[in-house]
Amino acid sequence: MLRAVAIGTGAYLPEKIMTNHDFSKNLETSHEWIIERTGIVQRHIAAEGENTSDLATKAGLEAVKNANVAPETIDLVILATTTPDDTMPSTATKVQHRLGITKGAAFDINAACSGFVYAMNIANGLIASGQVKRALVIGAETYSRILNWEDRGTCILFGDGAAAIILEAQEESGTNADRGILFSRIHSDGQYTDLLKTTGGISSTMTAGVLTMVGKEIFRHASSKMPASVEEGLQELRLNKDEIDWLVPHQANMRILTSVAQKLKLAEEKVITTVAMHANTSAASIPLALHQASQDGRIKKGDLIACPALGAGLTWGCFLLRW
Repeated sequence: MLRAVAIGTGAYLPEKIMTNHDFSKNLETSHEWIIERTGIVQRHIAAEGENTSDLATKAGLEAVKNANVAPETIDLVILATTTPDDTMPSTATKVQHRLGITKGAAFDINAACSGFVYAMNIANGLIASGQVKRALVIGAETYSRILNWEDRGTCILFGDGAAAIILEAQEESGTNADRGILFSRIHSDGQYTDLLKTTGGISSTMTAGVLTMVGKEIFRHASSKMPASVEEGLQELRLNKDEIDWLVPHQANMRILTSVAQKLKLAEEKVITTVAMHANTSAASIPLALHQASQDGRIKKGDLIACPALGAGLTWGCFLLRW
């Protein structure tokens, strides 16, 4: 059967770094307070004039280089983002053009922090059906543009960044030993839209608005739905938890990551975390962690990786990928 196999990753983080100490200059907070509640030390902030498309393009360029493929052989670009450059056209089409990709389709998807999981699900389906041979999936965000910098409950949590992965259709045996995406499932429940949202939008206020969040409720949902989505995949594949080599969850904050790992009874050493240095980069967080861990040698060929996420909507889901 056709599997969507990962053949290369790339990432880009803006040069500007904002530390916890920078917040204490204007907010009633401290480095210690932020560390205790989130595990975050710093975050990257896009420069003035540096757009989501710029971050996504740089991440895509590195992925193309690391995969050692020609851009014209890519026939799908999916960009997961909540912070597109413009209302239209899709930011993905800009990235497609800048990378020299001349065929196939390019489009954005907005599932907030679950965006990369949603994008991987779509790419996997198109590859498995034979419609796509090679896909570039990117998560890219400039959340600094939609934050209320006077709200210490939200502005300390987020950062900007982008990361990408190239998936290639490869014939595999159809067993759990295959390389590629073995399982992918996405969910949503619109009754919880008010828990995490922005205060505006094109149709409602003709502005982007700023992010608002009911933190305790988001923590509760993330701590239950993320591990449940991993278990859903394991059950379908008839795998045990101890067969997971790496848990690479959406990097919301350390308390959520710890809770998810504990509910899955996975050792701390099996959890890849980047939240301390990147903060919550929404749709970019999982691919940033995948890229870092593959580049530093932790993730190796044949490893089974579980990637759950939860975001505004509420949206959530998981994919299980053998590297």
